[in-house]
Amino acid sequence: MRKIFAVKQVPQLEWSSASPLNFRPRIKTIFYLNLGLILFGLGESLMITSGAGVSPWTVLAQGIAFNTNWSIGFATMVVSFLILILWIPLSQKPGVGTILNALIIALMIDFSLAWLPYPEDLGWQLAQATLGILIVGIASGIYLTANLGAGPRDGLMTGLQRVTGLPIATVRITMEVTVVTAGWYLGGMVGAGTLLFALGVGPSVALGILLVKKNL
Repeated sequence: MRKIFAVKQVPQLEWSSASPLNFRPRIKTIFYLNLGLILFGLGESLMITSGAGVSPWTVLAQGIAFNTNWSIGFATMVVSFLILILWIPLSQKPGVGTILNALIIALMIDFSLAWLPYPEDLGWQLAQATLGILIVGIASGIYLTANLGAGPRDGLMTGLQRVTGLPIATVRITMEVTVVTAGWYLGGMVGAGTLLFALGVGPSVALGILLVKKNL
């Protein structure tokens, strides 16, 4: 547990791009990037279909979708591009991975919703939500190490961490709590799974980084 909260940076691994602004990355780098993004979208969809409450950012997307009649995936994509505006004062620079993040995750959410189970038992709902959180964390560890530019949310997270010097887990928890409040106000669905995500995704991302650093 102590190691998880001690993670403060994303490691450079064998497949990592030498620069996040590399616009001609190796095939292996693109593979790990896309693998991470697809899994991330799947994890988000598992949260949505669990019925136990969605992740804070999806609460926001749901709130926006509720007020615009957009799909959750499209609302997620719009939110992603709006977040990039917040990168400006943090001096964060987008890369290939940043744009693919905004596109692939949103498309994966809309695609996978029709194929996942919708449990009715509370125990299974919480189990599916927990699985979604773990998949999101591990997926983050995979795609971040590609080093082709962080996704909008993770770029905001790493930018804030660099400016504040706080652990990644602490920064992420603060972000999630703030976003879920705004999403709930707009009409997004908040439940037990939302609280689990808000408190668990920071440590889950850090765990994902530790796992890929050690085993992949």
